[in-house]
Amino acid sequence: MKQNNALVVFEGMDVRRIWHNNEWWFSVVDAVRVLTESIDAKDYWYRLKQRELESSGIELSTFCRQLKLMAEDGKMRETDCATTEALLRIVQSIPSPKAEPFKLWLAKVGYERVQEIQNPELAQKRMKELYRAKGYSDDWIERRVRGIAIRDELTDEWDKRGVKTEREYSILTAEISKATFGMTPGEYAKFKGLKRENLRDHMNDLELIFTLLGEKVSTEITQTEDAQGYQQVEDAAKRGGKVAGNARMETEKELKRPITSPENYLETPEKTKKIKPIS
Repeated sequence: MKQNNALVVFEGMDVRRIWHNNEWWFSVVDAVRVLTESIDAKDYWYRLKQRELESSGIELSTFCRQLKLMAEDGKMRETDCATTEALLRIVQSIPSPKAEPFKLWLAKVGYERVQEIQNPELAQKRMKELYRAKGYSDDWIERRVRGIAIRDELTDEWDKRGVKTEREYSILTAEISKATFGMTPGEYAKFKGLKRENLRDHMNDLELIFTLLGEKVSTEITQTEDAQGYQQVEDAAKRGGKVAGNARMETEKELKRPITSPENYLETPEKTKKIKPIS
């Protein structure tokens, strides 16, 4: 990656991208150039859209959005861009040998997804394998998996009790985190020096444990009091986070050091920062 993550390098060629609506959007023309080695990628993309429309009746442009990217002349120009999901759909229409590995991979992923629907344990097994491949310990992985289950249980309760919008979910999550750690998830990610990485994937064991505690207690309060509507659910979230926050502070007194850490779980020793003890 380079130029402030405005480019990714694939097969030795640059693919422009832009962060929009909380996800990456990639230049379709650049992706076409990489996968077809076409001299005129713009013309190839134009003809590809025509061919797909004539053969299947599908308009590939519907998978795209015009976003401004830096052009070769140094000016920002509107360009057809697509998300990862949309770009993979477009790849399926490209009759090029270089696109075949992607098509095979998509078929494999689709097959695995069908298997996971039939046997949900496979999904959890594959998730554990991915974390293990990234260098996480088995103990950490078990806590992370348990945390996902507890989080799902909590959000299910919120949904049943009238919490519907993504904004409300974010606010409630922030309330629990702030009561538990004194920081919202956004502030916590900044504290750890993260940008778009998953915060929980960079928590150490104790950070994960107190995250689990805050969300589990919030769920229990919500269920016990049969909280209904956003206001009551928010109150339960704050109180659940406070329980975890009090437990965190008691633990910090015993350990004589803070639980919240600027370190990322997979940082190498030479990159980790010293944590000041609690005075």
